[in-house]
Amino acid sequence: MRPDRVGLGWRPALAAGIFDALDRIDVLEVIADDYLDAGRRERQALKIIARRMPMHLHCIALGMAGAEQVAARRLDRLGRLVNDIEPEAWSEHLAFVRAGGTEIGHLAAPPRTEASVEGAVRNLRKAANIVGAIPLMENVATLIEPPCSTLSEPAWISKILAASGCALLLDLHNLYANAVNFGLDPMQYLAGLPLDCVGCVHIAGGRWIKASNGTKRYLLDDHLHEVTGPVYELLAEVAARTSHQLTVVLERDGEFPPMAVLLDELDRTRAALAAGRRRRLEA
Repeated sequence: MRPDRVGLGWRPALAAGIFDALDRIDVLEVIADDYLDAGRRERQALKIIARRMPMHLHCIALGMAGAEQVAARRLDRLGRLVNDIEPEAWSEHLAFVRAGGTEIGHLAAPPRTEASVEGAVRNLRKAANIVGAIPLMENVATLIEPPCSTLSEPAWISKILAASGCALLLDLHNLYANAVNFGLDPMQYLAGLPLDCVGCVHIAGGRWIKASNGTKRYLLDDHLHEVTGPVYELLAEVAARTSHQLTVVLERDGEFPPMAVLLDELDRTRAALAAGRRRRLEA
């Protein structure tokens, strides 16, 4: 088995620190939407980085799990970027971001039904045809259970993966947040997913918020805080349950700590992966 890899989300504010620490970063993940309208010079710079180390493009605004088909023009723009940069992989979210011409402004979880499975699979096939490669699809965090759902989240995701042939971008903080917010066991939640389909893993941090009535707390996935122990424990479990190479990306979108702190998080990530691999060998 090839060694597991640990990487970081590319953010302009972190550029200097990233370039100084390339020997400790195995892969970079770039937000594709930030470069869809970029000029030739910016794209060329991105391409140079992609030639130096593995790069993933991560999309946030296609709405692949929406009831409406993803517009061909959106996929065409992405396809041109993918063609220019030639990343190792690209990814999106199992979410909808617009409906009836209205932009929601965030990643929303659709009703988990057979109909939304079919819609997501249709969009995935269309995306693969236009972009030239099928994306990895990420599970999303939600503060409300999607209404009218007839499937659990693990069952819904599993059906989409099986029908489309795409791989899973497993966001462990999103999984953990959904589990604790709705009174479920995170490890059982994890066990319900087809971990052999995991193509990449996200880890991140969040914060606790109170409901408007003040009677309940919810874990908000905000990418502004350090990764916590339960997420590392889930990562170790993934490593213990899988035999293929894992690529793990640390996401941080703001309130950036010193680069040394982020590198320490990458080291904790490697330690969690190693602990899981040892458990697998000892089992």
